[in-house]
Amino acid sequence: MPDPRVVGLIPARGGSKRVPGKNVRVLAGHPVLAYTISAARGSGLFADILVSTDEEATAAVARHYGAEVPFLRPAEFAGDTSPDIEWIEFTLDRLAREGRSYDAFSILRPTSPFRRPDTIRRAWERFSSQKDADSLRAVEKCGQHPGKMWVVEGELMRPLLDGAPPGRPWHSTPYQALPPVYVQNASLEIGWTRVVRETHTIAGERIVPFLTEGLEGFDINDPNDWWLAEELVRRGEAALPAVGRPPYGS
Repeated sequence: MPDPRVVGLIPARGGSKRVPGKNVRVLAGHPVLAYTISAARGSGLFADILVSTDEEATAAVARHYGAEVPFLRPAEFAGDTSPDIEWIEFTLDRLAREGRSYDAFSILRPTSPFRRPDTIRRAWERFSSQKDADSLRAVEKCGQHPGKMWVVEGELMRPLLDGAPPGRPWHSTPYQALPPVYVQNASLEIGWTRVVRETHTIAGERIVPFLTEGLEGFDINDPNDWWLAEELVRRGEAALPAVGRPPYGS
């Protein structure tokens, strides 16, 4: 049986408000987008690596670092609240009409610059070894446990989570004694394209967890995250994927 044909999809729309231009903002000499493209190329997994963007300036950066941008994302799929399934379906359908079909896809977000080629390979090995899996999603142990979260209702509040043992409410239990809970991060997602076609979702129902290690799941969401990423690199506490190309615009 031939190996599945996998496409790497990198979403890089413009218009970020918390960190303006974050997908092409320079980190350690290169636009941050370059590190995700380089990790994808270095993984050796993908038949094609495509960047989905609504901006020609971002497309030029993507092409410089070795990704394809065969078409721009329509504005209706590039808003602040646009769900991923919209641009995923648009992209896969458009590619299929052009005679380019894939068995599986991976979403690799540029805001996770410390993801390595090995991260992607490990995730694929885990996903492809699970029988009947629909998708895989990167997760890490949560720092703030939902057992200690509350819903405010008028003048009172109630625990977010039910199901605590009698006499031992989650909110009064030490973190170490709480049941393990995991939160998704931005490192990567993998899914079969059939799941998108059949369910109009990215994940489907049978979702495999991929536990990221160290800074693999670090995500840049706001200016504090950006500052921390720069500091981690400056202090040598985090390594970025090797780019192997001259800086864009040099």
